Amino acid sequence: MLADAALIAIIAAVVVLVAAGTTGLVVARRRTRELPAATPPAPLDTAEPTVGEDAEEPRDTPTRTLEDTQLPELEKPESAQGRLVRLRARLARSQGSLGKGLLALLSRDKLDDETWEDIETTLITADVGVAPTQELVERLRTRVRVEGVGGEEARAILREELIALVDPSMDRSLKVEHEGSQPAVVLVVGVNGTGKTTTVGKLARVLVAEDKHVVLGAADTFRAAAADQLQTWGERVGVRTVRGPEGGDPASIAFDAVKQGIEEQADVVLVDTAGRLHTKTGLMDELGKVKRVIEKAAEVDEVLLVIDATTGQNGLTQARVFAEVINVTGLVLTKLDGTAKGGIVIAVQRELGVPVKLVGLGEGADDLAPFDPEQFVDALLD
Repeated sequence: MLADAALIAIIAAVVVLVAAGTTGLVVARRRTRELPAATPPAPLDTAEPTVGEDAEEPRDTPTRTLEDTQLPELEKPESAQGRLVRLRARLARSQGSLGKGLLALLSRDKLDDETWEDIETTLITADVGVAPTQELVERLRTRVRVEGVGGEEARAILREELIALVDPSMDRSLKVEHEGSQPAVVLVVGVNGTGKTTTVGKLARVLVAEDKHVVLGAADTFRAAAADQLQTWGERVGVRTVRGPEGGDPASIAFDAVKQGIEEQADVVLVDTAGRLHTKTGLMDELGKVKRVIEKAAEVDEVLLVIDATTGQNGLTQARVFAEVINVTGLVLTKLDGTAKGGIVIAVQRELGVPVKLVGLGEGADDLAPFDPEQFVDALLD
C-alpha cells in the first residue's frame, strides 16, 4: 500500500512539472509574437519636396529657369594663320628627308649618270610619279649644266623647280561664298578610311573660325555611327547637323540639309557622303544621284575628294574613278604626317588636273589647313 501510494505521488509530481513547463513555453511564445517589430531607420530625405493639399510649401527654394541652365562651352577653333605655321613645322619634321636627300645628291662634287639615277629613285620613292620625276630631273640637269651648283645654288634651283612642279598657278581657294539666299554647297566624297567624316568636321571648324554660318549634312547613312561622329564635331563649335535614320536615303538627307541651310540663311552647307568603294559601280552611281538631287535646291559649288596620302598609287586609282563619276573640284590629302610621301601632292594633281586645296597633318581638331605650294616646298627643304 505504501509503495502504491508513493508511486502515485511521484506520477502526480511529474504531471504537475510537465504542465508547468508547457504553460511557460506557451507564454514565451505569446510574448515573442507580441514583441513589436524593429523600426527601420528613416531614409535620408533626398527627394524633391512635393506641393499638394497636405504638403508643406517649400521655403526659400529658388526656381530654375532656362537662363540658369549651363550650356556646354563652345570651342574656339584656331585661326588659319596659326594652323599654317604649326602644320609647316610638323610637315618639315615628317617630310624633310625628301628634301635633304635631294640636296645631298645635288651637292655632290660630280653629278654623273649614277647620281641622276639616284635622284630619280628618290623622287619616285617619294610618290612623285614617273612622268613628273622625269620632267623634274631633265629640268634640273639643264639648269645645272648652265648655271652650275654649289650649296645654296642647289637649294635655290631645287626649290624653284619643285614649286613649279606643284604648280602655284592653280586656284586653291575654297568656293564657300554664298550668293543671295543660296548657301555655298560643298560635297565631300572619298573611300571609307580616308578620314572623310573627320575632314568634314575639321573643315566646319575652319569655316567657323572665319565667322561663317555652317550647316552639316550627315548623308553617310551606311556606316555605323557616322552621323553621331559628325554631330559631335558640329556640337563642339555650335554647328547644326541634319541627319536621318541609319540606312536612309543619302540623297534625301543631303537635300534636307541644303533646304535647312537655305531656311537658316547659312553661308555654307557641308555634306558628308558615304565612303563609296570605287570598285562598286552601283554605289558610285548613287553618289552622282546625291549631287543631282542636291542641285534641285541649290548648285553644288565644291566637290572635295579626300585621299589618304599613305595609300600612294592606290589613292591615285581611287581618284581616277571618282573623277569619272563626279566633277571633282578640289583634293584633300589626309595623314600627310605619317609614312606618307610628300610627292603624292604632285602625282595626284598631275593625274586629275585638280588642285590640292587642304592638307591634314595630324589627329588634332585643328590639324587641317589650306595648302600653299611655297610653304609646302619650303617645309620639304627645311
